[in-house]
Amino acid sequence: MSEWLTYRLSDILPWPAQLLALAAGLAILALLVSRPSWAGRAIALLLAAIWAFVAWGYLYARYAPINRAAVYFAYAFAAEAVLLALSGALGGLAFAAPRPLAAKAGLALVLFAFFVQPLIGPLLGRPWSGVELFGIAPDPTVLATLGVLLAADRIRYELLAVPLLWCAVSGATHWAMSSPEALLMPAAGLLALVLALWRSLGNA
Repeated sequence: MSEWLTYRLSDILPWPAQLLALAAGLAILALLVSRPSWAGRAIALLLAAIWAFVAWGYLYARYAPINRAAVYFAYAFAAEAVLLALSGALGGLAFAAPRPLAAKAGLALVLFAFFVQPLIGPLLGRPWSGVELFGIAPDPTVLATLGVLLAADRIRYELLAVPLLWCAVSGATHWAMSSPEALLMPAAGLLALVLALWRSLGNA
């Protein structure tokens, strides 16, 4: 499984795809800040496309050849893409209400996934060519999605299930490879779950 960490961005997808992922991430961030009436639908549909892209381009096409379990991960990401698309089509996400503490924490998690998480690998000594980006690699995509779901007006637990499951899978994978960031994804997933439950109880 250590081969997973040897992939470079150029090994996974061509640069146009990375630029599209960056544009999608910036669009999501702008919509979260400006919050037009149609932001929920647009964000859900953008995330659906991104999850489908990661399911095929990373997990199925590149990761599955070195880890047969990745096929099932790809199916799970594809299922999340379908749920997000349905949420977008049916207006299941909205961002119009005042932001409580948990929603502000969600925005912070989105910013972390976009701008901080990609730096962790290089800071730990891995080459910049292997940096993990939102919309390309699973981990930052999952963390940003958790942040978006926390920032929404209402917690949608059906959309939380796959991202939380991936946090556990990613943590176990990094732990098996003795990676220094093994606790990052499980800790982020646990924090997101606690904040979601806290908000559902009307405390934040």
